[in-house]
Amino acid sequence: MSLLHHDAQSEALAQLSCFRGEFYSCLTARSDALFELADAVLCGDGPVRSLAELSLVGEHRRGHGGLYAAVARGRIDAGWLRRALAAVPLPRAADGRLVLAIDVTCWLRPDAHTSSQRILCHTYGRGKDQHISVPGWPYSIICALEPGRSSWTAPLDALRLTPGDDTATVTARQLRDLLQRLIAAGQWQTGDPDILIVADAGYDAPRLGFLLGDLPVQVLARMRSDRVLRRAVPPRLPHTQGRPPRHGGEFVFGQPDTWSTPDTETVTDTRLYGTARARSWDRLHPRLTHRSSWAAADGTLPIVEGTVIRLDIDHLPSGATPKPVWLWWSGTDATAADADRLWQAYLRRFDIEHTFRLFKQTLGWTSPKIRTPEAADRWTWLILAAYTQLRLARPLAADRRRPWERPTPPDRLTPARVRRDFRHIRPKASCPAQAPKPTRPGPGRPPGRKNTRPTPRHDVHTPRKTPAAKQRTKKSTTPRPRRTG
Repeated sequence: MSLLHHDAQSEALAQLSCFRGEFYSCLTARSDALFELADAVLCGDGPVRSLAELSLVGEHRRGHGGLYAAVARGRIDAGWLRRALAAVPLPRAADGRLVLAIDVTCWLRPDAHTSSQRILCHTYGRGKDQHISVPGWPYSIICALEPGRSSWTAPLDALRLTPGDDTATVTARQLRDLLQRLIAAGQWQTGDPDILIVADAGYDAPRLGFLLGDLPVQVLARMRSDRVLRRAVPPRLPHTQGRPPRHGGEFVFGQPDTWSTPDTETVTDTRLYGTARARSWDRLHPRLTHRSSWAAADGTLPIVEGTVIRLDIDHLPSGATPKPVWLWWSGTDATAADADRLWQAYLRRFDIEHTFRLFKQTLGWTSPKIRTPEAADRWTWLILAAYTQLRLARPLAADRRRPWERPTPPDRLTPARVRRDFRHIRPKASCPAQAPKPTRPGPGRPPGRKNTRPTPRHDVHTPRKTPAAKQRTKKSTTPRPRRTG
């Protein structure tokens, strides 16, 4: 082993031990049981199926009763843990920029009638390929993205959406709090490139850009293909009477005759998508109205200008017919290099889907049948802390592959491969949890006495909708473009 490699491993072990100490300090009640529960998640032999099975892992020195009590009645200082996650080393793009991806993933609880604060969560492809709503707990999760071909991300925050929350307002507040923590932790300093926030079409990108306009951030999000934006107002001619217009001509995504000549155009050969053609148009904005997320705004609504990028590719890896991707960027005066950098950053947004899949299928985030939303939040923070330890242990992990698996270079190990070796890394890192004290089981309910306090049942929260003036009997085959944002 070279001296440089030894120094890198020593630094990685020090960072892992430091985070484990910070994580233990965040546990303010039943800290030992919660800390060992996170270790059991990391050291299990296979995917996590239930909480009771985690009590059988050797690293968990307590019984299943103490494990469930820790999840139900433990306490985690979420603010402290958020600051600890923001202080660990984070991945950066080639230009040193932080790239954050935000998305909502759901913990579905359709049969948990005794669980409160459940919301109808939109799901894809369930049943007979139908998009239906299932009761559950939606979580808004923010991750820092890595450049290049990697499935790793760096989860930084998780927030459960409660009934009645306005998604746009909650998302903006969550991003603002995270950005302030990153700046306080020294992850961004004066002179650094602006932090890039990447989101999908479910987010109102112009509103996010407007609400976060006082911070060093740029917003990049996909827009639906039926949107209509407006150009800047042309110069006013002399001796023109009447009220000056606030919006220029229309830019209809579905009508190429309204696009005009693009400001930039690039062609790039890609490995998965063939030839990628990116065109951008500068200073386009949506025509805002006093409804939806802007309903509470007073006075004249702002003009939120940005750059629109259209990405066309030759083919998809799945063989499906590729559709154009429309992106809206909160910056203006984009160059050809900016357009290429932005659409490539958007494609890296799909790495967050790999993180969600690992949370659910390997770390068992949605496997426990937890009753209260507070316990669900507690378990969610344990999963984020466990994943962060996997990321910090990457330089220390060896490839413990199965006999039928291909060898993987040490710098290309996936999170699941690193988890296989964490049991051998754990003894080298700090372990502040104390050994359990001997106790005797409680008396429990006396024999023959029935439960006189049944668990209350809760309805699923459904948003109230105003009655439509006219109900359509058949879906239109030629939908009109959305001219307001």
